[in-house]
Amino acid sequence: MDHATAQTVRGDFNDATIDYAGTRSRFFRKDDKFLVETDGADGKLAVFEAKYTLGVDPLQQYLIEFPDGRIQALSIAWDTRPKEQGGQRWFHLYPEGAVTRADPLHWTKLNQNWNFMCAECHSTDVHKNYDPDKNSFATTFSEIRVGCEACHGAGSRHVAWAHRKSAAREGDNGLLVRFDERTGITWSADTGTSSPVRSVPAPALRKEVETCGRCHARRGQLSEGWTPGRPLSETHRVSLLDRQRFHADGQMLDDEETYNYAPFKQSKMFAKGVTCSDCHDPHSASLKAPGDVVCAQCHAPARYESPTHRHHADVSPPPSCAACHMPERRYMVVDRRHDHGFRIPRPDLSVQLGTPNACNDCHRDRSSAWAAQQVETWFGPQRQGYQTYAPAFHAAWSEAADGQALLAAIARSGDAPGFVRASALAELQAPDLGLIRRGLSDPDPVVRLGALDGLEGAAIDQLWPLASSQLGDPVRGVRIRAAELLAAVPPARQPAADRDKFARAAAEFVAAQRLNADRPDARTALGSFFARQANVGQAEIEFRAALRLDPSFAGAAINLSDLYRELGRDNDGEQVLRGAVVASAQDAALHHALGLALVRQKRNEAALDELRQAAVLDPQQARYAYVYAVGLHSAGRRDDALAVLKESLRTHPNNLDLLSAGISFSREKGDKAAALQYAERLAQLVPNDARLAALIGELKR
Repeated sequence: MDHATAQTVRGDFNDATIDYAGTRSRFFRKDDKFLVETDGADGKLAVFEAKYTLGVDPLQQYLIEFPDGRIQALSIAWDTRPKEQGGQRWFHLYPEGAVTRADPLHWTKLNQNWNFMCAECHSTDVHKNYDPDKNSFATTFSEIRVGCEACHGAGSRHVAWAHRKSAAREGDNGLLVRFDERTGITWSADTGTSSPVRSVPAPALRKEVETCGRCHARRGQLSEGWTPGRPLSETHRVSLLDRQRFHADGQMLDDEETYNYAPFKQSKMFAKGVTCSDCHDPHSASLKAPGDVVCAQCHAPARYESPTHRHHADVSPPPSCAACHMPERRYMVVDRRHDHGFRIPRPDLSVQLGTPNACNDCHRDRSSAWAAQQVETWFGPQRQGYQTYAPAFHAAWSEAADGQALLAAIARSGDAPGFVRASALAELQAPDLGLIRRGLSDPDPVVRLGALDGLEGAAIDQLWPLASSQLGDPVRGVRIRAAELLAAVPPARQPAADRDKFARAAAEFVAAQRLNADRPDARTALGSFFARQANVGQAEIEFRAALRLDPSFAGAAINLSDLYRELGRDNDGEQVLRGAVVASAQDAALHHALGLALVRQKRNEAALDELRQAAVLDPQQARYAYVYAVGLHSAGRRDDALAVLKESLRTHPNNLDLLSAGISFSREKGDKAAALQYAERLAQLVPNDARLAALIGELKR
């Protein structure tokens, strides 16, 4: 980040224009100011000053400051690449869409706010200083750009050390942490495999990776009290593997930037002790050696540059190491990012699971099956590699019969990366309490967090015996998650010896949400916390605050409606949901919640319309189709209900609720053949269900 000056601005502000979504934006200068005329929050053209620059290469964004301290990132950016590479132009960061003032991605909205989205990683010692009463910011930083203290922490003790006479400088240099993971470390080739081996095993706490992860991870901030070298989970909540951001094999989705921390922690390189500065110079941000030479620091070139390894002798120049093991994706239109999972290319998984692979990144005119056959010809039929968990996550995400069992096996595995085991624990729908206990005692705080996530929805009488042990966890993020879960346990059911620990962890949870009080998701999380504690008044205040920040925020509207339902105020809940639907008409969750609210009021026709819209808007949610079908059936529209079930079962063939409803509806209709078909499909998923077996016998007779 920098001040916008003639020396820092790279974009063309010489009366340049760009057309997008019906708006012509103009970039120009007046006196010493850099100005842009574009659509504001009201959709009307207005002139704004580009006060700051953000980024240098391959693109530069411009930041607009508002009187309330809010700083917003303009969605039109300058491509800083050379012209021959397609650069030296203005472009919109969402070229495929038509982002206007009504869209949550518009540059004036929450998701383009620098104070929350950008500041911590682009400047040094940032304090957001959001005032929820005034809905304003007084954000400060020690340095506008990334300085020494951004990675090393407060430097006053180090400066004092440097000012001493040389004879007094022995010992501690005053730095908060010593990044010494590479000190005295050598890599040598294993005599049998030629694979590189670290002279000393990697330490349990990877100080350098955790410090770099502060800005190179998809995460949310819990505290501004960051200290270098501590686990990232102390002050941030890292996103685990899920279907919204990752492919089943852990690769990033093309439209979801997750940065390098999560892929790297899935890699064999990380497991064997490689750290960031083995490859990157942290001060120049460049590789420590050009191209494949950086890999040759540890990997014997004679082995890996040979035709028997690369199998592309007819290609000049041959594919680089990164081309095959660090496939490239583009984010923000022009920013090329390499996957840091260091994967063996697996076109066979592309055939089975639909995941991308490096082979077809180049051979786009060929199928994944063709690529898989080529790999098998070269290396034999058995695929080996460190990342073996893709089938488990794919099975779970596609509701396959063995999905949960496969996830449990990954969570139990001693060979799977900790980050992956944490993700598997978090994805378990019916938690194995033995696995949860094991996860809660894992030395990796991310695994402990995954185990706590796996307890979401568990019975209250199970929660305290399991999660209360984490209230005193040495890592703040774990304590906070435990307190969030345990808020549902009434004080009378909390052992007296643990109440103080819960109170302290709960205070940390509340403080984390207060830090992010400018975000509707934080206000909603706080509202849910208070609701779990039966603090209805505070819960309502937080949900209402979230909706003031973003009237379309579904989580706040649905939770507030549920709160009103518990209070017998269904009419108020309906009005909340209708207001949110007006602000976000394409949100299926809002229509579904509104439909349920109308069912409770016995306004069945209106309810069916809302339930139908939810099922149509989001066919990936089997629950919406199931509830809509039940509603149709209750209204006497049996054929319509069965049609909805059949259509949803095309997408969710292993959904237990859909299959059970298919049995019930078909039997009631008198179609025993269809009921038997549904029952036999269900029996494949739950083979030891005696009642289901008896039903199948009856239907056959």
